[in-house]
Amino acid sequence: MSEASDKIPSVVVDPADFNEVLEKLNNIDEKIEFVNSEVAQRIGKKVGRDIGILYGAVAGIIMFLLYLLFLAPMLNI
Repeated sequence: MSEASDKIPSVVVDPADFNEVLEKLNNIDEKIEFVNSEVAQRIGKKVGRDIGILYGAVAGIIMFLLYLLFLAPMLNI
């Protein structure tokens, strides 16, 4: 019984069938890669928009504070 379990199973496949299956797998892999890159790009755009909004709000607050602290007292407003 140990002799039968020591044998390595082997399969003979027609090269044309093997190449056809390999081509289909490559097409599937390309589609998955494309979808993953599109999802990553959308996430990147959302993160970039959020960071831009944050930077804009901070810059606006700083300009408003500078106006209140320095320019408004000079103009007696």
